[in-house]
Amino acid sequence: MDPIVIASLAGIGICLFLLLGPSTKWMKWTGSIFVRLVVGAVALFLLNVFGGVFEYHLPINLFTVSVSGLLGFPGVLMLVAVDLFILPF
Repeated sequence: MDPIVIASLAGIGICLFLLLGPSTKWMKWTGSIFVRLVVGAVALFLLNVFGGVFEYHLPINLFTVSVSGLLGFPGVLMLVAVDLFILPF
């Protein structure tokens, strides 16, 4: 797409957002998802730090952060199980 079209659409979106006002329900939902993703990334980082003792590393990417953030501790356990039991084959 042309940069002028993209800038125009962004400008229209910002103007509509300012005129109509933010939806608090949408902002709460987005904020909650963002906080969960950050907590998931921190959990994976800590897993890699403490897993370094056992020479275990789980990659931190969008998929693993999403699974660990949205599913919580069971999601992290599932990622570890998949990494240990399914991926080596």
